[in-house]
Amino acid sequence: MSRTAFVTGGSGFVGGRLIRRLLSDGWSVRALARSPGPATIVNELGAQPASGDLADVAAMTDAARGADVAFHAAAHLGEWGPRAEFVRGNVDGTRNALQACAAGGVRRFVHVGTEAALLAGKPLIDVDESTPLRPDSKASYPATKAMAEQAVRDASREGFETVVVRPRLVWGPGDTTIVPALTESIEKGRFAWIGGGRHLTATTHVDNAVEGLMLGAERGRAGGVYFVTDGEPVEFREFITELLATQGVDVPATNIPAPVARVVTPISEGIWRALRIKREPPITRLAYWLLAQQCTIDTTRARSELGYAPIRTIDDGMAELRALHARSR
Repeated sequence: MSRTAFVTGGSGFVGGRLIRRLLSDGWSVRALARSPGPATIVNELGAQPASGDLADVAAMTDAARGADVAFHAAAHLGEWGPRAEFVRGNVDGTRNALQACAAGGVRRFVHVGTEAALLAGKPLIDVDESTPLRPDSKASYPATKAMAEQAVRDASREGFETVVVRPRLVWGPGDTTIVPALTESIEKGRFAWIGGGRHLTATTHVDNAVEGLMLGAERGRAGGVYFVTDGEPVEFREFITELLATQGVDVPATNIPAPVARVVTPISEGIWRALRIKREPPITRLAYWLLAQQCTIDTTRARSELGYAPIRTIDDGMAELRALHARSR
């Protein structure tokens, strides 16, 4: 018998890839669509669009009713912006999705988490799921993703089980964040490595992220949290240089010493806030943390409890991106 999934964020990068996987595995999929544009995208993917947004609990309840599993991939992304927007999109939106899915009779709720929920200024070195969340982070995205994840964990109970799956630095076909943002930065002459970029980082191909989400839905422990990655960490500079090269983008060698960036960042943020400047500062706290600090992750729990293993290698993923770029020219 076909199973049904309800997906938020289905027109986005991870959500869209997830819909493709669900449909290929024989699921029926309904996806929340807040406007005609996203509705067209999810319809073209093969899912049934459900009109509504994360503020509309009633619409989400109707869309979720009868679903076996809900996947919450919607989130408010960004390095900068009013804190209230991040709270509304990430915290309130997640709580509303939890309420709606529970009311709609969904038995399992899988949340797309992130290692950013642990970020508050220090490198993440061999972290695992026992590392504390940082709702106190001075950067809005990490803080609100930490609050959202805690809400998901707290909501797990008999008859409504929640699971969190945390990919790190998601990349691959359809990327709407990393490659576009870095490419734009390079084109505008604003890109620079921070501290050389030679630190280690974990990465997660989008297909590996989706594999983790599917396993979380099938095998995750109620209330469980799981990191998934591509496997062994890689050098950040080497990875980003190869990733952008697949799109024909050359990365400049410009470098800012890490101590300089560390001092300038909070000052520039303070000036921008005081003057109420809407555009992003030259560098934000979150950008510094993501671009200049090590992030390595222990995926033992996902491997042992979910049977997780990457289904795509970095080499395979890079080759696919080069081929897709060549065909698009």
